[in-house]
Amino acid sequence: MRIRPVGAHALLLDCAGETDVGTADAGGDMTGPDEAVAARVEAWRAELWRRRERGELDAVEIVPAAATVLLDGVRDPERTTALLAGWTPAPVATVAPPATAEVPVTYDGEDLPTVAGHWGVDVSAVVRRLTTTEFRVAFCGFAPGFAYLTGLPAALSVPRLASPRPRVPAGSVALAGPYAGIYPTASPGGWLLVGRTELPLFDVHADPPARLAPGTRVRLVPA
Repeated sequence: MRIRPVGAHALLLDCAGETDVGTADAGGDMTGPDEAVAARVEAWRAELWRRRERGELDAVEIVPAAATVLLDGVRDPERTTALLAGWTPAPVATVAPPATAEVPVTYDGEDLPTVAGHWGVDVSAVVRRLTTTEFRVAFCGFAPGFAYLTGLPAALSVPRLASPRPRVPAGSVALAGPYAGIYPTASPGGWLLVGRTELPLFDVHADPPARLAPGTRVRLVPA
């Protein structure tokens, strides 16, 4: 793992080596980091959250991404870097399992036939795969409350639309690359739509505002 300063009060933990970062497919979409990188990101995220709760880590924000973890609001980056170099995160399998969120989904997305074509199966098999997969929130981005869900095999990665839709309705459940995701609010988007949910995913008045936080297990159950 490499630790890099970002500005005066942030540190970036790079969990990917030169040979295990994601690669682009023929359509230009990223396939994402391999499972080893994702496991390292999740292990460091969980370790850093635990240490911050115990008062051992000086950081305001812990922000995981596909292959990195950002520590923002670090008062003493030099001291924190030295501490990080001496820590070894516990493997995710050895710690308490994260919370599981069930998201009720109506599987009527207009791109279901397209996904079925990419997977070489019929639509019912796509729905069956999505409802039986245990997803995990790897990180959040793109829009407040938008969770990138991992859990599908890399062989089932799908390309984004060639031209994004100008408006995707809030609650749309979609696939792109190796990820599943749910649009928390209406926005432009190029992911393949497979369904929709009525479950609110982001509320500025809630604590925390985002329902699906990194590390959460997610099941996309039939509505």
